[in-house]
Parts: sequence; structure tokens; C-alpha cells
Amino acid sequence: MNSLRIFLLFALFSISLSHEPFNSHLLPRPLILEYPQESSEEIQLECTSWRFGVEANNLGPWKTIPVACAEYVKDYMTGRAYEIDLGVANEAAIYARSVELSADGNDVWVFDVDETLLSNLPYYAEHGYGIVSLWKVETCPWCHGCNCEMPVGQAWGQALEVFDEMEFAKWVEKAMAPAIGSSLKLYEVVQSLGFKTFLLTGRSENQRSVTVENLINAGFQNWDKLILR
Repeated sequence: MNSLRIFLLFALFSISLSHEPFNSHLLPRPLILEYPQESSEEIQLECTSWRFGVEANNLGPWKTIPVACAEYVKDYMTGRAYEIDLGVANEAAIYARSVELSADGNDVWVFDVDETLLSNLPYYAEHGYGIVSLWKVETCPWCHGCNCEMPVGQAWGQALEVFDEMEFAKWVEKAMAPAIGSSLKLYEVVQSLGFKTFLLTGRSENQRSVTVENLINAGFQNWDKLILR
């Protein structure tokens, strides 16, 4: 695309310096060039690259997902790709079985909690996977004396939602996050092999009781230590 711009600039520059009379009919029409919008394949590649950067913690602090990646994130979290990625727990189980544990009982397996043992997908689904719909607010002609301003018709646009710690804390208090199936199996395997299990989470200390409740309800039992922020 850059080479095309350079060529066009060079062509116009050459015409402006020419001593011959300018004849517009000599130039191909139309003069206004329309460049195609970014293809869905290109967006897919860019969003996949962004996701890998996030997973590897190679990106700086970010508050929202990229605008172009809104549908990509939703499709990934609800599709087969995410399920396949969670299957890496099976490889971890193979590795765990290959480890020769020491006799001192100090072999420890450390698990993160959120998005490792517990899935917060229901919360993100409720919040549109980072996308909020914008509704056109109109006055209902049939409404008399009530609150007449309400969303009507179809959503007219979308916006990105900034992660709200207070809203997420309300979700945590419900203690309803389900277990990630492959992680629960791995958890049971490492415990059966004799590893001590430490759970590490960025949740605050005042969320300990609901976190314990959630973990137990989801099937995680008998850990050795739960470390909160």
C-alpha cells in the first residue's frame, strides 16, 4: 500500500513539472482511489497476536480490549479454541507423573485461582465480554406520568467496557464461579501423587471466606495453603 501511495505521488509530481499542457483525459479514472477495509483475516491475526501478548504478560497495563477485537474475544472464550487451550492441563498431568518426589514431603504444586481453577466466564458473559451495547433513548408516546425514557428499538452501537473492580467484587461475593474441568482433574492428580497444593490468588484477604466457599463448592478440597493478596 505504501508503494502505491509513492507511485501516485510520483505520477502527480511528474505531471506538475511537465511543460506539456495538462490533459485530464490522459489519466485513468476514477482519480479517487478507494482502499479496501481491513479484512477479517487480518483482524483475526492482529487479535490473536494481542491475545498471546496478554497471556505472556508482554503488554503494558491495558484497561479495555482493542476495539477491533471485541467479537474475537467473545468467539474465543465461547468457542472450541479456548477449550483446546485449557487442555494443556493434560500435559501438566503427564509431567507431574514423571516427577520423582523427595521423601521430605516438600514437593509443592502451585495453582492460581481465577481463570485457572475457577472460571469467571459467567461474569464476563453477563458483561458482554468487554462490550456494552448503546441504546437510543426515546420518549414512549404511550407512556403517561411514568418514567418515559427507556431503551427502545435496536442497539445502535457498541462501546468497550472498562474492567470494574467493584462489579467483579460483587461477583466474587456470590461464590458461584464454576470449576474449570481440566484443572480440577489436574488438581486431583497432583494430590494423589503426593504433592502439596498451594493456591495463589490476587483476591484480597477480606475475600478469603467466600473464596474458600467457592473452591469447595466447585470440588477443590484439602489444599495445604491459600495465599491471598
